[in-house]
Amino acid sequence: MKVSIEEISKDQEEEIRIRCHEANNEIYKIANKIKNETVTLIGYLNDRIYRIKLTDFYYFEAIDGKVFVYCKDQVFEVKQKLYELEEMCKGKGFRASKSTILNLAKIASVSPSISGRFVAVLDNGERVVISRQYVPVLKKMLGL
Repeated sequence: MKVSIEEISKDQEEEIRIRCHEANNEIYKIANKIKNETVTLIGYLNDRIYRIKLTDFYYFEAIDGKVFVYCKDQVFEVKQKLYELEEMCKGKGFRASKSTILNLAKIASVSPSISGRFVAVLDNGERVVISRQYVPVLKKMLGL
C-alpha cells in the first residue's frame, strides 16, 4: 500500500483521501479513526470551559438528566445527550448500560460478575459494570 503526503498552501482546505479497490470494514475503521482523532467536546468544570479530545475520554455517564465525561483524572459535564455521544463514538465507544458509554481503547481488562454482568477495569483503575444485555455486544467487539 502506498502512502503519500502533500503539503499545500494555507488558503487550501486540508483533506485526507483514501483510494482503494474495495471499501471494506477495515477501510471504514481507518476513516473513523481519522475522524475521531480530530473531534473535540466542550466540557464544563468549576465555571471553566475545556476542550476535550474524543480520544481522551474513559467513559460517559448520564446521571439525573446530566451527562458527564470521565477522563484520566477529571470529570467534566457535557451538554450532549448520551445518544449523540454514542453516534460520535461509533466504532470507538461501547454502550455498557442505559446510562454509560465506555471507550474500548481504555479497557484494561474485563471479567465476569454476578447475574451475567461483566466488570471492566479501565486504564486509570476505575471499575465499570457492564449490564448483561450489552455483554454479547462487548464479546463480539472484543472478538471473544
